[in-house]
Amino acid sequence: MPVNLKAPIAQDLAPVAGIRIGVTEAGVRKANRKDVTVFLLDEGSHVAGVFTKNRFCAAPVQICREHLASHSQSIRAIVINTGNANAGTGADGLARAHATCDALAGLLKIDAQQVLPFSTGVIMEPLPVDRITAGLPAAIADAQPGHWAKAAEGIMTTDTLPKAFSASATVGGKTVQITGISKGAGMIRPNMATMLSFLGTDAAISPELMPALAKTLADQSFNRITIDGDTSTNDSFVVVATNQAGNAPISDWNTTDGQALMAALREVAQKLAQAIVRDGEGATKFIQIEVEQGRTEEECRLVAYAIAHSPLVKTAFFASDPNLGRILAAVGYAGIEDLDQTQIELYLDDVHVATQGGRNPAYQEADGQRVMKQQEIVVRVQLGRGNASTQLWTCDLSHDYVSINADYRS
Repeated sequence: MPVNLKAPIAQDLAPVAGIRIGVTEAGVRKANRKDVTVFLLDEGSHVAGVFTKNRFCAAPVQICREHLASHSQSIRAIVINTGNANAGTGADGLARAHATCDALAGLLKIDAQQVLPFSTGVIMEPLPVDRITAGLPAAIADAQPGHWAKAAEGIMTTDTLPKAFSASATVGGKTVQITGISKGAGMIRPNMATMLSFLGTDAAISPELMPALAKTLADQSFNRITIDGDTSTNDSFVVVATNQAGNAPISDWNTTDGQALMAALREVAQKLAQAIVRDGEGATKFIQIEVEQGRTEEECRLVAYAIAHSPLVKTAFFASDPNLGRILAAVGYAGIEDLDQTQIELYLDDVHVATQGGRNPAYQEADGQRVMKQQEIVVRVQLGRGNASTQLWTCDLSHDYVSINADYRS
């Protein structure tokens, strides 16, 4: 069961002017499930994205990068299929992804380079492009501004719940709407995860700010989550600004309006990212890891990920076993060569576990176990080296994680 996560209510998700969404069942891999989604973007929308750093990236990722490089200010459509990742498919995979773009472009009477394709699912299987293209007319006919909840369901794979959130902000006296969806539950590790996320806003934003905006939001959200340490072939995060809210275009984030909009965008992105962890495959606990007093943010990240990726730490959390020396061991092998263990402080929520690199004399195992039994836990490590800090979100590692991934293709 997801950790303190509920399915979105369609009425709670704000439509974004300039975006219409349609979803259909095309039978990509299984019958009777929503598996093809289209986003139709009004002319004048600006689009940016960030993608996996996996060198074995999927065909749609390669095409998205190309299309954004040449048409970021004229993207008019997004098409997403589940059930098949179109990764590890070579030249044939590229041809099939291009064929999907061609088919949607033909129906919409736009250029194929104005279409961004996305795929998620099983790797190294041919994309059933005929089924996808056959489903496109129904997806287009279904397109409505209020279909964000349907889209969140339509992009799911091993997710147990759809993930979608909205926020609003006042920018230049205008109310700006922000809504986003995400999917992902396993093969999750930044840069980014087996995740897709699409965030739309009707705010007017100068196009030159869009690429850095997508990267900033990803770094503050999706690049702070991990479930199992695996980096997928298909990770994608896309930001769309339709420029229809009527505000003066944001050209500088260091203004009152810029900061208000950025805060609302970050809120939605972080909720979407955290929802992926809360719905992690087999997860029973949501864990926030905070590393403080580092010399640099990078060394804080090294420590945080060492803790978050340790199978011994993650299984201890699953068992509610306060075997917390495992956390100290992870801190020690994180890769900080001149780390002074006598400066390390470790906290589990409000419980001071270790001080000056050793067990806190006041620590009682019953207190540690009390926290370990909670569904949500904060692990805080102080390195005693400086003023830098970071945080990330992860989950425990359960029997169900193994079962889900062992049975993924059956």
